[in-house]
Amino acid sequence: MGYMFLPLRRYADFDGRSRRKEFWLWQLFNFIIGAALGGIALAMIIPAFMRVDARGGITPNYNSYSYSESYGSYSSSYSWEGNINLDMLMQELGTGFWIVSGLMCLWSLFLFIPALAVTIRRLHDTDRSGWWIFISMIPLIGAIVLLVFWCSDGTRGPNRFGPDPKGGYGGGHGGGYGHGGGYPPQPGYPPQGGYPPPPGQRY
Repeated sequence: MGYMFLPLRRYADFDGRSRRKEFWLWQLFNFIIGAALGGIALAMIIPAFMRVDARGGITPNYNSYSYSESYGSYSSSYSWEGNINLDMLMQELGTGFWIVSGLMCLWSLFLFIPALAVTIRRLHDTDRSGWWIFISMIPLIGAIVLLVFWCSDGTRGPNRFGPDPKGGYGGGHGGGYGHGGGYPPQPGYPPQGGYPPPPGQRY
């Protein structure tokens, strides 16, 4: 669980590297919070629509058309559109909905910087510059390329962006984040890191 909240501890840290576990657990954390807030908002919207409909705030609008053929046959079809009284809907949604919507906006703003930082650090872990993030501006292809980068294992050992966040392979204090060779510290991991571990000592 330590990895899930690590981007918050490294809030605006655009330097160094982040391993896949840190990046994807962070995405899971965002999904859980977003789904919870979205579910609360949806649970408020659906009953509000039902109450507005019961009060006549949604009025049906029927459109029809017809055509004839050489045999004189006749056919017609109908499409339904609902005209919603927005003023009535706003009243039915109530204060709670706007509080939840405000919290969702504030939460998104709060998470923007750590989300951007951990994304750049994940690119650093694969020995790529953070400027690669702008490839996402290419529709579809950019998103696929970034997904491949995010799923790729980081370079072993130190690279130009810092030590290995998984620890080991040399690189200072275990070659990882912090002084124990990775975060959280790994059980049995030698304090000074290095690869391979000394004989008789658990890795």
